[in-house]
Amino acid sequence: MSNDNQKDISRRDFLKTTGIATGTLIGGGLIGGLIGYNSKKTAAPSKTNQSHSNKTSETSQGKMYFTTDADFNVLAAATERIFPKDDLGGGAIDLGVPYFIDRQLAGQYGSNSKEYMQGPFHDGSPTQGYQTRLTRAEIFSEGVSKLEQEAQKRYKKGFTDISDKERDVILTAFQKDKVKMKGVSSAFFFNLLRSATIEGAYADPLYGGNRNMEGWKMKGFPGHQMSYINVIEKEGFQKIAPKSLGMH
Repeated sequence: MSNDNQKDISRRDFLKTTGIATGTLIGGGLIGGLIGYNSKKTAAPSKTNQSHSNKTSETSQGKMYFTTDADFNVLAAATERIFPKDDLGGGAIDLGVPYFIDRQLAGQYGSNSKEYMQGPFHDGSPTQGYQTRLTRAEIFSEGVSKLEQEAQKRYKKGFTDISDKERDVILTAFQKDKVKMKGVSSAFFFNLLRSATIEGAYADPLYGGNRNMEGWKMKGFPGHQMSYINVIEKEGFQKIAPKSLGMH
């Protein structure tokens, strides 16, 4: 095979693998299947009696938006089902995604400070994007509360105490807009949650997620390199140790 053909194959493989990371869902399992994305990363088999409850462990990171561990742990458990841990690497909790979302909700993302949020408010069509009077922080607070309520209603247990399969049932109901929420549709909340989870897994660690750049390492993404001059002439796909903004 010629060197040119080898370059083409390497380039196609690179685009195929990194395309999932930039625009779609990595997590497998029921949620990933329903959304319609396929990747090699799949969810580990669910167990009714799990060895851990998907609650976040104590770390040096602190919460900035959520005021109770209970709400924060519900968020964490939901993100873990969207981006679950498997044999390829850590899931949302290991990557610090819940802390990433918590920081975002405490900042301009959560307050919608860069968007026009004045009335009048009318029901918009699906193609019109963000149409609710609620801020993202308010939507997440309502959504987390509803996740807990649905778990209690369906299984008489808290969201962090039910099985992965049961969490998937609830999240699927949100995705299909079958849960009533105030001021926003449950499908809209689910889409925000899914997008924020993916962003937290792959954003620069400077923002609280992608802990130890493990999200980048799973995809072979080099992060923020100052220069590629040392590898630009080399053949094929190059494995480059990732660097974050905080390392420069």
